[in-house]
Amino acid sequence: MDTTHRGKPLGHPEPARSMRATLLIGIGIMAAVDEIIFHQLLGWHHFYDLSTPEIGLLTDGLLHSAELVAIVAGFFMLADLRRQHSFVPMRGWAGFFIGAGGFQLFDGIVDHKLLRVHQIRYDVDVLPYDLAWNIGALILLIIGIVLVRRAKATERSRTGSIA
Repeated sequence: MDTTHRGKPLGHPEPARSMRATLLIGIGIMAAVDEIIFHQLLGWHHFYDLSTPEIGLLTDGLLHSAELVAIVAGFFMLADLRRQHSFVPMRGWAGFFIGAGGFQLFDGIVDHKLLRVHQIRYDVDVLPYDLAWNIGALILLIIGIVLVRRAKATERSRTGSIA
């Protein structure tokens, strides 16, 4: 029986891969939350609102497809790490929160303000919505950054080096 994978012994912690896997899951989950709640349930906007409603619906479908690819790819990577006993949980949670917050902040700044492909809502004062969306994103990112720092401190105390 082979006791190595990618040249590393099974059970060897892989913090960077743990973060990459869950980063994809975080991005996909936050995209799903945005698409399901704001696009479908509340009907406040589509991913692309600068054309016809049919194009808006098409772009929602493309966003949904992309979020599913990110979630599935992330879970396949996570399953591989778990199978190898190489998953680092705190790095995983850090990646998840950074992915979710990163998606949300990108959407709030790039999609809403720079590209203006859609707004959170229309025919209302969007400032409170923008603030809530972007502050929520920053909170998620801060949680992720705190978890990365804690993970690095834990790894340093265990091994004497930063992984």
